Amino acid sequence: MDDPLTLTPEGLYCPDAGAHIDPVRPVDKAIITHGHADHARSGHGAVLATRQTLEIMATRYGEDFCGQTQAIGYGETLRVGNVAVSLHPAGHVLGSAQVLLAASGQRTVVSGDYKRQADPTCAPFEPVPCDTFVTEATFALPVFRHPPARQEVEKLLSSLDLFPGQTHLVGAYALGKAQRVIAELRAAGYGKVIYLHGALEKLTAYYESQGIRLGPVEPVGTRGRELQGEIVLCPPGQLNDRWARRFGDPVTAMASGWMRVRARARQRGAELPLIVSDHADWDDLCRTILETGAERIWVTHGAEEALVHWCEMNGRNARPLHMIGYDDGEDADTVRDAQNVSEFERE
Repeated sequence: MDDPLTLTPEGLYCPDAGAHIDPVRPVDKAIITHGHADHARSGHGAVLATRQTLEIMATRYGEDFCGQTQAIGYGETLRVGNVAVSLHPAGHVLGSAQVLLAASGQRTVVSGDYKRQADPTCAPFEPVPCDTFVTEATFALPVFRHPPARQEVEKLLSSLDLFPGQTHLVGAYALGKAQRVIAELRAAGYGKVIYLHGALEKLTAYYESQGIRLGPVEPVGTRGRELQGEIVLCPPGQLNDRWARRFGDPVTAMASGWMRVRARARQRGAELPLIVSDHADWDDLCRTILETGAERIWVTHGAEEALVHWCEMNGRNARPLHMIGYDDGEDADTVRDAQNVSEFERE
């Protein structure tokens, strides 16, 4: 089989479509899997994505983030060059999609970031049969086995019961994670107002506009110690920032798959690590590869070698891509969203 994709300095490129998938620098044609900043950059000539991803990019970068846009829904097919392109739910964040490229009797799927756990804030992942599967590998080590999100949220609520006089400050990324934590809190029966750092407001409002019911939320604004006994969400970088001092002696938590690693929790200043991830864990990565039926597996941005080894042990032809410019997608988002927050909020 000829390779359906090639690697260029800009990232994955499909020659038959004349388009890059999630390029790391501006290109003429880009297919974008989701709105996190390591996958969705501004400055492209034309962008193809789901409507929600395009709207998220416009929210973050401004309406003129690219030359022109083309939105397609899940399951719709668009001819791009000699390739039939369709998008399919990835379960990562609102609007996230896998990209199916069909040409010359071959089917190639680029996963983007994805997860298999249930998430009330986005469409669930759908396995797509293919010949070649390009998969992320953020948590591609056997140590990473994510618990149910509800279990982690119950830990937060138990802490709130134990320490009712302290603000509970939860570090959560602006796109996807913050909204999922809020939705999981509501599903667990928490009905009080949840307070938001300014960097989380726009995207939380966007989720609400898309019919994702998140209950009562309010900006923190100038409040501080008067929020004792309340839950406050903020970007992870704010947990150790001057901004957090306004709450006196808060209980600090962080929601991330990296909270499985104690050193990461200490580095983030999280007294209460919450293992809530928007990426597939080891078991779900392996399960997904098998479910696609793909004989060729390309592995990118993460613990590539471990997953390649597993694939080879299970009869798959696998290779690591060693692509530069991707991470868990969220630290770059935190920086970008913080740029639009008032000086007082940053302090």
